[in-house]
Amino acid sequence: MLIDKQIRVDKWLWAVRIFKTRNQATEACKKGRILIREQPVKPSRVLRINDIIQVKRPPVVYSFKVTGLLAKRLSARLVKDYIEDITPEQELEKLKVRETFFISRDKGSGRPTKKERRTMDKLRED
Repeated sequence: MLIDKQIRVDKWLWAVRIFKTRNQATEACKKGRILIREQPVKPSRVLRINDIIQVKRPPVVYSFKVTGLLAKRLSARLVKDYIEDITPEQELEKLKVRETFFISRDKGSGRPTKKERRTMDKLRED
């Protein structure tokens, strides 16, 4: 286990298995999906212990507290020593309450007209 005093946020996200690849963690930072103190961060941002990281993965915003700094990826069992999941319960409820709304259309009927689309949109809002 290699423990550093300074570590990039993208490398840490990969090391604690929030993202499958480091490239995915870097892309999430570039797209503004990683927040520290409610501010989007660059992939090269240096993490500190006790930082709170928010990861936007629609529809949920996960929150994690940094309890240790890692440079190398560890087994999933050892990760709990370096991260604390502090995601509020109300955020996790969003995963359970996924509304699905399907409108069936006859095959070959083509795209909906503007009037039909407005009707479908109105049904979805209700």
